[in-house]
Amino acid sequence: MEIHFKDAQKLYAPKAFHVMIKPSGSACNLRCTYCYYLEKGKIYQGEKVTLMSDRTLEEFVRQFIESQDVPVVNFTWQGGEPALMGLDFYRKAVDFQNKYSGGKRIENSFQTNGTLLNDEWCRFFHDNGFLIGISIDGEEHNHDHFRRTSSGGPTFKSVMKAIDLFHKYRIDFNTLSTVNSYNVSFAVETYRFLKRTGSGFIQFLPVVERESLERNESELKLVSHLFKGRASVTPWSVTAHDYGKFLISVFNEWVRNDVGRVFVQLFDASLANWYGEMPGICVFSDTCGDALALEHNGDIYSCDHLVYPDYYLGNIHETPLVDLARSQRQFDFGIMKRSTLPRYCMGCEFRFACHGECPKHRIIDTPTGEPGLNYLCEAYKMFFHHVTPYMEYMVKELNNRRAPANVMNWISNKERQVTKPLMPDRNDPCPCGSGKKFKNCCSQKPPYSNFMK
Repeated sequence: MEIHFKDAQKLYAPKAFHVMIKPSGSACNLRCTYCYYLEKGKIYQGEKVTLMSDRTLEEFVRQFIESQDVPVVNFTWQGGEPALMGLDFYRKAVDFQNKYSGGKRIENSFQTNGTLLNDEWCRFFHDNGFLIGISIDGEEHNHDHFRRTSSGGPTFKSVMKAIDLFHKYRIDFNTLSTVNSYNVSFAVETYRFLKRTGSGFIQFLPVVERESLERNESELKLVSHLFKGRASVTPWSVTAHDYGKFLISVFNEWVRNDVGRVFVQLFDASLANWYGEMPGICVFSDTCGDALALEHNGDIYSCDHLVYPDYYLGNIHETPLVDLARSQRQFDFGIMKRSTLPRYCMGCEFRFACHGECPKHRIIDTPTGEPGLNYLCEAYKMFFHHVTPYMEYMVKELNNRRAPANVMNWISNKERQVTKPLMPDRNDPCPCGSGKKFKNCCSQKPPYSNFMK
């Protein structure tokens, strides 16, 4: 039987894929200015209940475990704010995971704003080995600038109480920090603060959103890259130039002090691409499509950042999850990350490291007027140009089976090199003040003796 190209695509069957589980949908107890997900509730505004039912929970757990052809299955709970579901919901989730595990090891990640957590939550996280991602944007003035309660109050102190609980109960946690129009000016301060919290794995998420200028109140305000109407970049979005400076400032701090001790997702992904390995994050991968989003009612979307009708795949109560993940439509979505790159990107020296970043951010034109250039292109060019010698050194170390962390000593040795002092003439008075001629005094003593070698 002859298999055509399109048919061959349908045979694509990833051994595993990722799903961002949103059991509370877009519901959240905070009102962060830059949140891209809060308004997604408009998609489901006709529904009376927008929290995940036990039936949908069990059905997803069963289907997700069965669809993963790997020994370890990771569930990622997100929102909105997933803690709004209450602790009993996650006790049931763990019970269902045990019921359907089939001998596979189950792991759980939980991304939260932290403000609803207490000792009971943290005992549960500890006892069940949950990895926690805590959203925090830096020092108090950085964090509270955009991350506010529904009444407009600050949230920083509540988040720090949650982090204290993580330490108390010895819970592994990572930090997720947006880079926005405010905290982009405090790069090193933010990085050093995140280290002080005890975070050993740091993620930076650039805020880039466009809002429609021609919508009614029932429509989504924030639009995707496919939107052809009038739209403008939001005032809380980071500029490309500022984001580039932010990344370089943080990298300079990290590469001198923390390689191998603190893991910054973007830097690790960059090194992987330099080394020729998979980067581990979709935005710097050649293609995407292996990270879906599950809404509260079982709806599946192609991507967590593209929960729009254009990217709706189906519902797990009507179509098996594995069929949605391996569908032609999802394959086409993933491959378009590569196939829609502008010619300008195809000839870029850093295409191997960037791959056009996230399609969601491809909202500007190239210098020649071709659409589809990433809004953050300038930032990544600045960053990749800056890090090239350091990446090349670390790749050399890896190729020689040595630790990339050796780059810190390499930098330190280079920066310790002191310009040698000017050497006096032989018959000049000696700089030491002895009154003797230089040739009869210090010419054979350091530092001048170095010149005689």
